[in-house]
Amino acid sequence: MPQVVLYTRRECCLCDDALACLRQHGLEPRLVDIDDDVQLRARFTDCVPVVEIDGVIRFRGRVEPRLLRRLLR
Repeated sequence: MPQVVLYTRRECCLCDDALACLRQHGLEPRLVDIDDDVQLRARFTDCVPVVEIDGVIRFRGRVEPRLLRRLLR
């Protein structure tokens, strides 16, 4: 199973959508709120959600289900 990290922000509807999409594909990501870390907040600012799979950032802003399925094969 791939290691998935979802960088989020409180009250972010796109982050909620990304989490739902990842779960629909059988993934349970580790959630990281960028507002809890100054460096992450500076790095991602308004780019959330950000999805990292096995150490590589794969999505910013929205998760594309078709591409996610390809990555999981």
